[in-house]
Amino acid sequence: MNAVEVQGLSFTYPGAREPVLRDLSFALPAGARCLLLGANGVGKSTLLRVIGGRHMISGEVVRVLGRPAFHDTALAAEVGFLGGDFAFRQDITVAEVLAHRPGVDPQRRRRAIEILDVDLGWRMHQVSDGQRRRVQILLEIERSLSLLLLDEVTADLDVLARADLLRHLREDSERRGLTVIYASHVLDGLGAFATHLIFLSPGRIRCFARCQDIPELASPGRRVREPSEGSRGDAAASALHELCERWMAEDRRPLARFDGT
Repeated sequence: MNAVEVQGLSFTYPGAREPVLRDLSFALPAGARCLLLGANGVGKSTLLRVIGGRHMISGEVVRVLGRPAFHDTALAAEVGFLGGDFAFRQDITVAEVLAHRPGVDPQRRRRAIEILDVDLGWRMHQVSDGQRRRVQILLEIERSLSLLLLDEVTADLDVLARADLLRHLREDSERRGLTVIYASHVLDGLGAFATHLIFLSPGRIRCFARCQDIPELASPGRRVREPSEGSRGDAAASALHELCERWMAEDRRPLARFDGT
């Protein structure tokens, strides 16, 4: 079964003259780890929010786990969305926050705490931005989700925490079939992490494919090693960075001609 199916999606914000997304279509299989890339303003966050059920869309246009993304409220228990600020600054400890979240598998919670190096004694009104972000991520990955949507949430993490998180998500996708859609401008380590790529040009999908089917990214055995294990992961990240830079530059060229530069 496909985890996400989008068919002919167009979306315009109220009061806007032009749609942010135009006639997008793709199907993402369960267990995929999909990078969602493109320049600022092309609609990455909007697409994630639509898939996450944050905007009212016809049930036939966007389906998640075989159900309508907006109308099936039970999807909230199976779909996680991480994006934007985590405005949690109450004078309360992490342990107290977790105590109000019953029903979580204790072993899975312990693993998530270890991966993110979260101190249960942290007080949420005193932690740094990076520590607050770790807690936000913890509250999602401790759940046994089927789909996780990430919108630029790892920039506040240090290198080790980010690598550990990517490794955990990869293991979860391979072992349990977790599907991940990950929008980010920080591409380090992602070349070896991803199985699929969606590249958005303004309002449209320029590329949707398995990474192994994209000639610029294809490399035998590319995902056999972990990103931190040396040159193979570095080469994959470099190829991904170069490809995105070229596509973004091509998207800008019509604007340059229009400005007369």
